[in-house]
Amino acid sequence: MSNVGFRINTKINRPSRELVEGFKGLPTSNIADSMNRFYCVDAEIKPLNDTPLLGTAFTVRVATSDNLMFHKALDMAQPGDVMVIDAQGDKINAVTGEIMVRYAMKKKLAGFLIDGAIRDSAAIKEFSFAAFARGVNPKGPYKDGPGEINVPVVCGGVVVQPGDIVVGDSDGVVIINQEDAPEVLQKAKATFESEASIFKAIEEGTFDRSWVDEELKKKGCEIIE
Repeated sequence: MSNVGFRINTKINRPSRELVEGFKGLPTSNIADSMNRFYCVDAEIKPLNDTPLLGTAFTVRVATSDNLMFHKALDMAQPGDVMVIDAQGDKINAVTGEIMVRYAMKKKLAGFLIDGAIRDSAAIKEFSFAAFARGVNPKGPYKDGPGEINVPVVCGGVVVQPGDIVVGDSDGVVIINQEDAPEVLQKAKATFESEASIFKAIEEGTFDRSWVDEELKKKGCEIIE
């Protein structure tokens, strides 16, 4: 019998490292545009430092104010994994802090994405380890459970599957389903290159803005002289 709400899946299907690394350096804005502006986590989930986030989702659903399953997940995660923690947006207790971050760094994990609170933010700000959270609170967690590991979770309003690709920068975080990732990567790269040509046109004074008036005309905007 399955113990719903208190269970661990030990195996996940991770995308190739090559596919994940293909997103390195691409702005989250370009990636989001390539997914019709969906799959961006809530803007309240913010970076604690300037380290970009890129890796494979290792998902954890924790009970509010509790991090027992987070600890177990840390022991299970592999290099390049992003710990995606569904704490239901609760900020009453932090579910992680400097000790767990240091352990994650030692294991060469890619970062933390927490829909909940974190603590020891001053120390984490100085680390070259990507950490995103909804809030900061000095109050620590309990270790009672229950929770689930490597199940679909919700983080910042986005469903995250184990093995999804997670990309984060100063603008926020996007989640890419690994089945969609090759096409999204191709589109995001094209958008990135297109924007580079626009930047060049702006500098050269050749930036075509005729589309603005054409769009207004198409939509029936009245222009009064």
